[in-house]
Amino acid sequence: MSQPTTSHQPTEAGFGGSPIGDYLGELAAKVPAPGGGAVAALHAAQGAALVAMVARYTTRAKDAEHRPVVDRIIEAADAARVRALTLADDDAAAFTAVGAAYKLPKESEGEKAARGAAIEAALLEAARVPAAVIDAADGVLALAAELLPIGNPNVVTDIGAAGAAARAAATTSQLNIEINLGSLPAERAAAFTAVLGRISEITARADSLQQEVLHAVRT
Repeated sequence: MSQPTTSHQPTEAGFGGSPIGDYLGELAAKVPAPGGGAVAALHAAQGAALVAMVARYTTRAKDAEHRPVVDRIIEAADAARVRALTLADDDAAAFTAVGAAYKLPKESEGEKAARGAAIEAALLEAARVPAAVIDAADGVLALAAELLPIGNPNVVTDIGAAGAAARAAATTSQLNIEINLGSLPAERAAAFTAVLGRISEITARADSLQQEVLHAVRT
């Protein structure tokens, strides 16, 4: 994360209460936030929403034997969507905190020390949020894969779209974590090794899901 100058959140209600046009306008504006972190979280939210939609279309009479699983997926996907929207707000707040930390005074040795500690704490939080987005994306992908064999075939491509959104959420979050880690001490950065190590496995699962959906569409 480069040193921001100013920050801005879409509305006081957060991303969940912001019209899509307003959000995209803010995203296109010359302001540091919203940015890639919010985009990653919203990818996860969209993936979760698509999973929930397909599951709700899988409540026909012929789907009765799968109803307990489908109901569980609906509940989990709805919760994941809400969580991801919260993470979008958290990302904007974390970016704002980084900007505020860099603006702290640094005239005296005490001020320099306080500023350094504040910057480190803010950068850690700015890395923790996308790490949480990766967890959310992983969960959305797992739900999509579970739903695929039993989901309504008329909306099977939306399961693929959910997997693609989850993949984008994870890979975008990787970028946001790594840019923050570059400004942290090695011992602090090491805490994120495990979550970063999961990216290749997540993308592989997402790619596999994509191929399964394509196979379903083409046969």
